[in-house]
Amino acid sequence: MSHAVTNFIRENMGILIGLIVLCSFISIINPDFLSTNNLMNVLRQTSTNMYLAIAMTMVIILGGIDLSVGSIIAVTGVVTTLLIAMLGFPVWAAVVAGLLVGMLFGAFNGYVVATTIIPPFIVTLATMNIARGAAYVFSDGKPVRVMSDSFNNIGSGYIGGFLPAPVLYLIIILIIAYVIMNKTKLGRYMYAVGGNPEAAKFAGINIKKIKIIAYSFSGLMAGVAGIVLSSRMFSGQPTAGDMAELDAIAAVVLGGTSMTGGSGKIGGTVIGALIIGVLSNGLNLMGVSSFWQYIVKGIVILIAVYADVIKKRKQ
Repeated sequence: MSHAVTNFIRENMGILIGLIVLCSFISIINPDFLSTNNLMNVLRQTSTNMYLAIAMTMVIILGGIDLSVGSIIAVTGVVTTLLIAMLGFPVWAAVVAGLLVGMLFGAFNGYVVATTIIPPFIVTLATMNIARGAAYVFSDGKPVRVMSDSFNNIGSGYIGGFLPAPVLYLIIILIIAYVIMNKTKLGRYMYAVGGNPEAAKFAGINIKKIKIIAYSFSGLMAGVAGIVLSSRMFSGQPTAGDMAELDAIAAVVLGGTSMTGGSGKIGGTVIGALIIGVLSNGLNLMGVSSFWQYIVKGIVILIAVYADVIKKRKQ
């Protein structure tokens, strides 16, 4: 365990220092940042982005991209709340149905990317519009209210009166993702396909299957985020998840995953997502307009991608 921790720190030294400096800077300006309540709030708010970013890491390692996750958040939230509020489904059945919708959108992305020559950017851009349109059609453009305590506790509840429920889901997802990427053939195959598709093909790896699995997982994680967010807002919102893909991609790139595929780590993505979350929280505490936050995040992505390009050239 200590060896793994040492490797983690060494591999992510740069962004770890960046996170510490950012936290220190914000805490000097506003000491409330380091309060337990605020730190738990940061974790709760960051958790939904981490669901997306963890799966996005796998997709980008494959050399792909998924722009549809924000819209999948909206449609899964709307479907889940409609089933509960309008059709009287039990909460567990509606949640399963919502997750299935998210996974089906992801599987569709994966199938089209794997079986055609259409670039992932275009495929997921199209799905982004389809899913967002479906959310508006299903909800008639209006929020779908849910007054069920058992549903609302999914995103707003606490475990042991201290740990936000979404953070517990995050811990479970992180463990699953770590095992997949570091302890299974599937993880090794993802790196192989992203690093050199031709060599992977000659090695007998089923590239189509790997891509479909990765994109399906991305859709599933967007479904988890959609249900958690709709639970926190007590409603399914067709506008939910707007620009969520921006934060997810920013976290992945900040975490050191190469946009050209073949390299990246889940641990780096987690730190990248924490930087995005802390940055947003800090800007809110400082009273900075949300409009400026988009500009800051855009600049952060640009710098991170540029740093990745420079690193690749040196290698």
